[in-house]
Formats: sequence, structure tokens, C-alpha cells
Amino acid sequence: MFDRYKAGEQGVLVHLDFPDESTREDLTEFKMLVSSAGVNELTVVSGKRSTPHPKFFVGSGKAEEIAEAVKLFNANVILFNHSLSPSQEKNIEALCKCRVVDRTTLILDIFAQRARTHEGKLQVELAQLRHISSRLIRGWTHLERQKGGIGLRGPGETQLETDRRLLRERMVNIRKRLEKVERQRQQGRRSRVRAELPTLSLVGYTNAGKSTLFNLLTQSQVYAADQLFATLDPTLRRIELDGVGGVILADTVGFIRHLPHDLVAAFKATLTETREAELLLHVVDIADDRRSENIEQVEYVLAEIEADDVPQLIICNKIDCLDDVEPRIDRDDQGLPIRVWLSAQANLGMDLLFTALSERLDNQIVEYKLAIPPSAGKLRGSLYKLNCINGEYYDELGHCHLDIKLPKREWHRLLKHGANKIEQYIVI
Repeated sequence: MFDRYKAGEQGVLVHLDFPDESTREDLTEFKMLVSSAGVNELTVVSGKRSTPHPKFFVGSGKAEEIAEAVKLFNANVILFNHSLSPSQEKNIEALCKCRVVDRTTLILDIFAQRARTHEGKLQVELAQLRHISSRLIRGWTHLERQKGGIGLRGPGETQLETDRRLLRERMVNIRKRLEKVERQRQQGRRSRVRAELPTLSLVGYTNAGKSTLFNLLTQSQVYAADQLFATLDPTLRRIELDGVGGVILADTVGFIRHLPHDLVAAFKATLTETREAELLLHVVDIADDRRSENIEQVEYVLAEIEADDVPQLIICNKIDCLDDVEPRIDRDDQGLPIRVWLSAQANLGMDLLFTALSERLDNQIVEYKLAIPPSAGKLRGSLYKLNCINGEYYDELGHCHLDIKLPKREWHRLLKHGANKIEQYIVI
């Protein structure tokens, strides 16, 4: 019926306030979403309702107001800060003679723009197909029935049925390709497990500063910008921590309130890195007025992807936007770091973050005293290669006494590979 809008078009924004907190949306966040999609905001039509109108979502009078705004500003698209039913979307389009995009479709469009990897593009396409499957229209009336030749005449497949069948086939094809990509991901995950490298996953509300922090920690050049969903495809890098050794840091997609279920389902494979992490670094934009609500939304999505039982370290980011807030570490009753205050953009408090990470992962560190006989000199060489020796001396019998400190995974690897039966050289 109407051409899909492209980035750079002119849009009329629609926002309603509802008394129910669960359905309430933030207008400022919506404007950022619109800007991230590349649409120019012309005007905002706002109002209040107790419940959505069954036909137009907004009231009939407000719908007429939207139609007048479209004519006045010559808008190409109407963007709703809410999720609409297919019938509501269709009715408003018929009234305003303009393409209607709801909040879910808008987020999917942003994801489609941001996807860079093969897996990301497939996941976004699958989510989009799921979404539009309920929004098919009879646009091919001239092909109402497929006709055959002599002996083949009769009721055939309607164009709507054809569209649905093609959609189903495409979705099945995408799922098969995603399964193949997931198998490849699992192979990489298994190799990290064999190497016993702990994984740290950056999570948080969109635009909280995860990618900026990731770049600072890993010296990478991951795309970071002051816009929603700047990061879509997960990125993994190895970093070294004092006293801990190598760890894998994963940068993941940001969360948002009322994240479309189709997207959550499509990206569950990607978010496996989050579910299987040893520690979640929950990045919070501490300068955001709605930080408490944002934290709740992140916790909700973490529960939805079954990652709510993974230990967390809260990163209070963007302290440079606040007055009289200095970098610091907050600890619990046992002295364990639970919160780090820093600014990734201004490079403040990064040393405190490394300290907190080392302490949180310190339970992965083992310390032993060894007395190695001359016959096991190879073992001493292996330990030196691991750079884990803190002290060394020889006794009168020629035994080499070593104080070692190394990650638990390295110790288990030595045990696994025999390492001249290292356990027998432990001095109690």
C-alpha cells in the first residue's frame, strides 16, 4: 500500500501517557531512537489516555490531529512510541494516507541498519519476518487466484497464502543457517573452555557506555557513538589481569525497555556469552535520571535470557557528568568489590576497575609452595614459562623450593597433563 520509509525521511512522532507504569514509555528515549534510525523529527503529537483505543490506539480526535500534522508538515512517516496491533496500524495508515511505524518496527529497523556480521543480519531478518508475518496485506488482487491450463483450473492459492508460505519457507531457511552459525560459535566456546579462560560480559542499558569502556580495556576500535544500539554484533577480546592472567571480555548488544520479544528470541544465541560468563560487568549511566528504571529493565532481560544468576559487578559510568563524584570502589560486608565508579570517556578510575576485577576473580587464583628435586628440572622450566614464580631458593640436597601463584585453570592444566606429578612436590 505504501512504500517503506528510508533513513533520512521526515516523521511525525506520536506519544501517549498512560497511568499504568508497565506501558509507559519515555519520550526523550523515543526521540533518540528516531534520531538513531536516521529520521528527521518534524513535530510531536502527544496526549493522555487511560487505555489504548481499539481502532486507532489514540482517540478518533487525536487521529484526525495526526492526519492534519502529516498534511501540514508533508511528512513521509508516522512513528508511534508504542506497539500497535496490525489492525490499528492499518486503520491509521488508511486515515492519514501515510506509512505508520510503531516502536517495535522502529527498533527492528535500527537493528537492520547496525547489523554487520553474517549472524547479526540473519537474526535481524528472522525477527523482522516474524514481525511482518502478522501484517501482510492483500496487495496483489490481480493475482487473486493462480490459474493453470486445461485440467488445472479451479481454486488455487491466494496471493496472501502465497506470501505466508514464502515467509515460512524463508524463516525455516534462516533458522537452518543460524543453527550452522551457532555450531561454529559453540566450537569457539569449547576451545575457550578447554583453555579455561574466564569470560567477562559487558551488559547494560543501551547507550550506557559499554563499547567505550570495552575499547579502553582492550585497546580496540569497536564502533562507539552517543546513540542507541550503536553496538549490535558481539565482540570478544582477550585482556590480561594482574594476578589472574588472561580473560575474555565480551561486548554485547544493549538492552531497552519493552525490547521486542522477537528480537530477544532471535538474539538468544548471541547472548549465550552473557549466560555463560563468570562475571557480568553491568554498566550503568549514572548521570541518567531514569537509571533505576534502566537497571530494572536490564535485570528483567537478564532473567528472560536465564542469566540472572551470574555474579555482577556494577560499573557506575559517566561520573564526569556529575558534580563532586570521585572514582571509588564500593565493597560489601566481606570486603568484596560490588560497585566501581568511573568514567570511560574521561578515562577516570580505570585502575580501580582493574583492581576490582582482579579481586573478584581472585578466587580463581591458587598459591603453593613446591620442593622440586633435581630430577624434575623440566617442571621448573614449565613453571617459569607460566611466569608464576614469586620466590625461589635451593636447599643443601639440591631441591628447588618455589613459591608459585597462578590461575586455577593453569594449575588444573598442569595436573591434567601430568607435569611430573606436581602434587607430590607440594610442601604443606
